[in-house]
Amino acid sequence: MGGLALRSLRRRAGAFTASFLSMLLGSAIIMAFASMYDTAEASGATGQTRSTLVTMAMVVGGWGLLLVVFAVTSTLTLSVRQRAAEMALLKSVGATPAQITRMIAGEAAALAALAALLGAVPGALGGRALLGLLHGTHQVPGDVPYAFGTFALGTGIGVTFVSATVAALITARRAARVRVTESLMAAAADPGRLGRRRAVFAGVFLFLAVDEAVVTMTMMRGKGTDAMAASGQADIFAAIGLALLAPLIVRRATALLAGPVRAFGIAGDLAVTNLRRRTGAMASAVTPIILFTGIAVGTLFLQATENGAMDRSGLAKTADQKGIETLNLVVIGMVVLFAAIMLVNTLVAATVHRRREFGQARLAGATPAQVLGTVALESAVLTVVGVACGTVASVFTIIPFAVARKGSAVPDGSAWIYAGVVALAAALTAITALAAARRTLRTPAVDAVTA
Repeated sequence: MGGLALRSLRRRAGAFTASFLSMLLGSAIIMAFASMYDTAEASGATGQTRSTLVTMAMVVGGWGLLLVVFAVTSTLTLSVRQRAAEMALLKSVGATPAQITRMIAGEAAALAALAALLGAVPGALGGRALLGLLHGTHQVPGDVPYAFGTFALGTGIGVTFVSATVAALITARRAARVRVTESLMAAAADPGRLGRRRAVFAGVFLFLAVDEAVVTMTMMRGKGTDAMAASGQADIFAAIGLALLAPLIVRRATALLAGPVRAFGIAGDLAVTNLRRRTGAMASAVTPIILFTGIAVGTLFLQATENGAMDRSGLAKTADQKGIETLNLVVIGMVVLFAAIMLVNTLVAATVHRRREFGQARLAGATPAQVLGTVALESAVLTVVGVACGTVASVFTIIPFAVARKGSAVPDGSAWIYAGVVALAAALTAITALAAARRTLRTPAVDAVTA
């Protein structure tokens, strides 16, 4: 199946773009943070300097790894889901489940190898910028030189290749076991069922979030800055858990919002129909919104509460506290960048794939403006769902830390922080979806249907 995998990559390059970019960005992020360990080793740093560099490499890099694996799995799942008709054709001509699994795994491995190699350049540049940030905040002496060595390269290449291959095997297993008739039905409609394994993993991550929240409010109460270590992880666990439940959440949200959306006329009717028929693709699109909102809001309010507590105490921040603040800011920057690119990739891939659907709607009498209105309403629903779930995820961090740090469930921080995060999530979703749809509509309806 190696030759078939390569031919598939050449023929459907556009369908693999989202997966490839997720791998490329992921490898660059991992290498950038891992290079802090190379820097510590090459410079012979000791004491607080070495601790700062190693912590940056291991702690932030570890969370980056988790997000990368999750993103690669999500985009690969979307890519395979869009190829349901192709899978059905292969099965109908005698392809076995093992052959299809090897084909999908081979495609992922080829993409991962290329992405990891290309990711070395932005990874090295990102690592240099990260060290510059540490120099600028005086957490690492300015005479410590940057080093990008075997640890960064090995970690980036190894993690990207392994995570992509594992994600492909997980995705391929379900695709290979589905019967031909079910594959054909999935090509026409994408209900996005919530599998048992996905539900179990969602339960595990939500349990971890609850556990971290309880530990923060009980064992870490009155422990000052140390409570940040426990509470800061809760929103990440919760966001991933809710993202895994996205197919179920999107389906329920569509039923709840169907009435208000249909009030917009033909565009509203089309939007509700598409949300119900394409639940799986919509769930993939809402995932980065949940991650972005949950982690960004949780971390920003976490840091605002800590800053407020320090101001009330009248004490100056220690070197460790400054380091934690920098870590939080770096985490937010990483999440914003990664989630934004993941959101753009996913929405573009999902929207461009709908060229035939848009063409059929136009041949049935829908105008380009009505199609764009449909996409806008779908984006609005996805934004509402993603922001709502992300807000719930952030609560697992915000309230427990406020209780532990100041004895009150009300956190510090301005409402403008929350408004800014929501506005950015809405703008990214709407602009990306509408731009991709507008570009897709340039193709004549007849050509789109027959393509």
